[in-house]
Amino acid sequence: MLKSLRNKKKTVCVRVHPESDNLFGLKARVFLLSEGKNAHFASAVFYMTDVIRSILLYSWRRVDFLIFVRYLMGTAYLPAPFHVVAYNFFALLVPKSKYMFFLDVNPEVATSRIVKNRTSIEMFENLKSLKKVRSKALALTRFDEWIIIDSNRSSIDVALALNRNL
Repeated sequence: MLKSLRNKKKTVCVRVHPESDNLFGLKARVFLLSEGKNAHFASAVFYMTDVIRSILLYSWRRVDFLIFVRYLMGTAYLPAPFHVVAYNFFALLVPKSKYMFFLDVNPEVATSRIVKNRTSIEMFENLKSLKKVRSKALALTRFDEWIIIDSNRSSIDVALALNRNL
């Protein structure tokens, strides 16, 4: 999809959280690769700080498409029911778009892709956690006008679905 936008001479900025270009994102990644409640809490704090940093640095930039990966849905990784409170709190504060996509992947497909494409596995990247987070994230989509895209398909099919919804 990014290639398609750029071929159409559109400017695109993508932020994937946690990002690797700043201390907050790097620390979030370290804690995501750790275990335990303290690591979970620390990963959440550094993740939120990384997202806030991206919002402050990038949301004002003049680009045709500013893409934040995870963004508000990162709150689904928080314990219930705090994830709902956090989502609604941040949704009041952060910039939103009429193009808010939730790329829905079933946990079995996600697990397969993670194992195939990663050398290290984060604390939430196991079947049990992926099922829990997906369920919470899907429930959060009811608070805003999320466009849910079935992403169990090939990347080409997903890109086509995204393009149809722009």
